[in-house]
Amino acid sequence: MSEYVDPHDIYAISDIEPEVDDLRRRINNLRKDLHRYWVDKETLVDLMTICTLAQEPLLLVGKPGTAKSDLVVKFVQAIGLDTNSEDYFEYMLTQFTEPGEIVGPIDINQLKDGRYMRRVSGKLPQARVVFLDEIFKSNSAILNTLLTIINERKFYQDGKPAKVPMLMLFAATNEIPDNAELAALRDRFTLKAESRPVRSYAFDDLLAKGLQNEVYKATKQRPWADRASLEDFLKLKVYLDHIFAGELEDGVHHRDRYFPDDVYRLFVRILKSLEKEFRYEVSDRKVIKLYKLIRTRAFLMHGGVVSKSDLVLLRYISDRAEDLDAMRDMVDRMLSVD
Repeated sequence: MSEYVDPHDIYAISDIEPEVDDLRRRINNLRKDLHRYWVDKETLVDLMTICTLAQEPLLLVGKPGTAKSDLVVKFVQAIGLDTNSEDYFEYMLTQFTEPGEIVGPIDINQLKDGRYMRRVSGKLPQARVVFLDEIFKSNSAILNTLLTIINERKFYQDGKPAKVPMLMLFAATNEIPDNAELAALRDRFTLKAESRPVRSYAFDDLLAKGLQNEVYKATKQRPWADRASLEDFLKLKVYLDHIFAGELEDGVHHRDRYFPDDVYRLFVRILKSLEKEFRYEVSDRKVIKLYKLIRTRAFLMHGGVVSKSDLVLLRYISDRAEDLDAMRDMVDRMLSVD
C-alpha cells in the first residue's frame, strides 16, 4: 500500500506563492475547457473543480444516462490521472457488495499467522481519487467502512488505523433515499447536485456533442486529458490552508478579511431560512464545510474575497430529493433580492 504523505510536508508556502496565479489559471482553464464536452453540465464541472480543490466529497444525483460517470472519468483524466492506474478507483455498489471488493480481500497467508490484513492493491485504500456509483445501495458492512474512510481518511489493518491517500470522493446515485440508516452517509456529502436530462430542450446539441464523444471514444482520443494536474490542486489547497491559518490570531477568527459582513449576514440568513422553510437541519459540521467551500469558490473564481455570487453553493445542500428544486429556487430568490 502506498503510504499517505501530507501535502503540507511536501510543498513549502515560499515555493507555492510565486506560482499561485499560474495554478489558478491552469485549474480555471481546465474547468472552462471541460464545459464544452457536454450540454448544460457547466455547473456540475464547476462544482467538481471546487470540491476537488477543497477535498470535499461531491454527490451527483440523476437518472441513468445523464452523464454522471462520464463527467467523473473525463474530469479525472483532465487532472492527469490514468483511470486504469492505482491512483483511481471506481466501483458500482449493490446491496450484495462485500467490503473486500472495496478495501481488498483478506490476506489468507497473513491470516494464518494471526494477522487480519487486507490486500489493497488496486483497491480504494491506494487511490487518490475515488468514484462510487450507486453509493446508497451499500449495505451496513460497507457503510461502516465508508464512513470511517470519508470522515477520517483511514481504514483498519490488523486492528490498527492506516491513512488512505484519498483526496477526492465522487459518488453518484439515481435518487437520494429517505432512509434513517443512511442519514450519516448523506450528511457526509455537503453538496449534492443534479445531473438533469437535456433531451427535451437541447436535442440537437445533445446529438452533436454525444456523437463527437462517441468518435473520441472509438478513435481513442482524449483531448480533455492532462489540462492540469492533481498536484496543481494540492499546491493550491496548501496555499488556501495557509490563508485560513493566517486569519487566526490570538484565538480570534478575522473572517471579515475575506468574507465581508453584508455577504456573511446573507449567508447566515439563507441558512436560517432554509432550515425554517424545509425543516432542514444544518449540522455544525456542515456549516464549517460550507464556509470552507464558499471561500474556496471565491478564491478560485475571482481571487479570494467572497461575493454574493459565491453563495450559490447553498443551492446544493438539500438532503431530500423532493426539496432539490424548491431549495434551489429559494436560494436564487434570496440572492436576487438582496
